[in-house]
Amino acid sequence: MAARWGLRASLSVVALALSAGSAFAQDSAASFPSKPIRMVVGFAAGGGNDIFARLIQNELQKRTGWTVVVENRAGAGGRLAAEYVAREPADGYTVLVGASGAMAIGPLIYKTEYDTLKSFTPVTMIGDFPLFLAVAADNPAKSAKDLVDWTRTNKDKANYATSSPAFTLPSELFKMKSGATGTAIPYKSSGESILAVISGNAAMTIVDPPPMVPQVKGGKLKALAVLAKERFPDLPEVPTMTEAGFPDVNVSLWSGFFVPAGTPQPIVDKLHKELQAVITQGNVNEKLRGMAVRTTGAGSAEFSKIIAEEQKMWSDVIKAGNLKFDN
Repeated sequence: MAARWGLRASLSVVALALSAGSAFAQDSAASFPSKPIRMVVGFAAGGGNDIFARLIQNELQKRTGWTVVVENRAGAGGRLAAEYVAREPADGYTVLVGASGAMAIGPLIYKTEYDTLKSFTPVTMIGDFPLFLAVAADNPAKSAKDLVDWTRTNKDKANYATSSPAFTLPSELFKMKSGATGTAIPYKSSGESILAVISGNAAMTIVDPPPMVPQVKGGKLKALAVLAKERFPDLPEVPTMTEAGFPDVNVSLWSGFFVPAGTPQPIVDKLHKELQAVITQGNVNEKLRGMAVRTTGAGSAEFSKIIAEEQKMWSDVIKAGNLKFDN
């Protein structure tokens, strides 16, 4: 009898503790935020992720009255900021603006102090944006298949410009799925990669739209395919990779919001609700689309699934290509 009573008493204490914890989390969410929220960006001011953050910060403050501060912690392709936020208290007051290069790819190829889906809770995706396969305007290839054939007969000239693993891996995926050949030539930025192709120092590049579109419209660069499920509005004549004959080469880059793992779910839900309301509102959505960003509406569960699927895909590419990257 005494043992059974003791067990019931212990269970009651556990139930009360769980109930108290749940009530505390609810109370914390109800009063959240009671101090400024920091949006930590892993890149310098003026870059794409910084622009996203400041646009959303401004509108989030207008909508909610919250105090939100953007903090730039640039370095290592966004990984330094991720490592910093992973160490911060899990209370919702430090939010990482994380890009796919650091969050989906970084832990696979570098020694990072974080494992994305264990160290963070994804809150919501800001959106994704397509990549393009491009060559110089005078390249004889008129399609992605033409380029594949060209690389096979010009192996000594077949190389590609890349400015980070986020562009190297899609390039290697294209090679694997198409049979193209090509050696990676590293550059410091997408802009430098494009100039290398235009000048003839590199044969091709897979690159993001902002620095590429003006060169295509100016007649210096030729876009052969977009690595997305649908055509790009600014270049509607450019086919998708599926239309070009390579349905398995479908890759986008993305940015999104993360908080440290263990952040109470009610706070995660509150952040998601307000951030999504801002991201999808007309003026913000229009500005993001003007930067080639497609807002997806992916919440925490869907965002986590996307990251897990991408990490599996990129792990396979890294192993198949025996790829090595310098820190």
